[in-house]
Amino acid sequence: MGAVTPLGSRVETIWDRLCQGISGVDVITRFDTKDHDAKIAGEVRDFAPGAYLDKRELRRTDLFVQMALVAAQDAVDDSKFSVSETDASRVGVYIGSAFGGLVALEDVHAKMLRQGPGRISPLFPAMVLGNLASGHVSIRFGAQGPNNSSSTACAAGAHSIGEALHLIRRDVADVMIAGGTEAVITPLAVGAFGNMKALSTRNDDPKAASRPFDRERDGFVMAEGAGILILEELQHALRRGAPIHAEVLGYGSASDAHHITAPCPDGAGAARCMLNALRDAGMSADGIDYINAHATSTPAGDAAETAALKQVFKANAHALPISATKSMTGHLLGAAGAVESIFTVIAVRDKLLPPTINLDTPDPECDLDYVPHKARHMAVRTAMSNAFGFGGTNASLVFRSYAR
Repeated sequence: MGAVTPLGSRVETIWDRLCQGISGVDVITRFDTKDHDAKIAGEVRDFAPGAYLDKRELRRTDLFVQMALVAAQDAVDDSKFSVSETDASRVGVYIGSAFGGLVALEDVHAKMLRQGPGRISPLFPAMVLGNLASGHVSIRFGAQGPNNSSSTACAAGAHSIGEALHLIRRDVADVMIAGGTEAVITPLAVGAFGNMKALSTRNDDPKAASRPFDRERDGFVMAEGAGILILEELQHALRRGAPIHAEVLGYGSASDAHHITAPCPDGAGAARCMLNALRDAGMSADGIDYINAHATSTPAGDAAETAALKQVFKANAHALPISATKSMTGHLLGAAGAVESIFTVIAVRDKLLPPTINLDTPDPECDLDYVPHKARHMAVRTAMSNAFGFGGTNASLVFRSYAR
């Protein structure tokens, strides 16, 4: 596993801060927010891609690619796997992103307006295309197998992991480098989501702005980063003595078919998605011990997910611990599902559930066990991670602890 987030750029450091209930949300430093309603975000601070990429690569890549490359390098190092000529065609890449190279898009567009179309870089298309994170990672590690990318909004990272799982199951690949990446702390993105009234404007208290399931929640907090997991066919991993953190047991997807941005109020689409993941895992709902919720801190989204959880888990729903880790990271859009999959994997590995912070005034509509304020030690064997996106697209993943 490898990650770049507002809480840091090393998985174990990120996890430690997460379990301490530390928020990575703060005032935006990337640009002048004077004319923006939302002035806060989960920026990746102290990011140093120069330790991984040379100056030529830095000039030719957007920030979303740089974050993916750094997270992928850490994940490959963690897996202790190196691609050889003999197995290169059995190693693939599947990395999602909602927006792709938005930083480069805005920069190049501004330059064109100032200096004319003759000043547009010929590298521009290769900097903004959403699949270029997968492309660069494939080139970096010599992965010659499937090379794909999901662009399913806030579910992109989770969909990428699930589709990578299916490629391994279909014997198309033995190893997949999978996850999501996003870099959208830009004037256009923050302004657009702000004008939609989707973002929190709790600008005077950034650390308390992302507050899933709380009655005072007023929108999500934009964030950036990347999360990459190395998925490997079990026997392949065992033969080489790989360090195994957990098993990917199931994957589900489903559409709300309801509205382009709003979720089904009754959570029907999310519920179908979770049931599909359980079916794929070959298990019933009572086998799930823990949920990492999508929980963006929007009034409609959190209520709909709560309704969906009640539909799926029925009488057990109130006894099921549920974390909303976006309360600390903010919402990483296309990278969120991948980063939260990493959190779910570590939760089952370490038997420790990260908290939901800022849950000070519980919403009566959201009345489940959201692990408020403090991390919880608990025996967890099987867990689910949810990721839901605009367009009504949903993804759920099931992870199980690996019995060595």
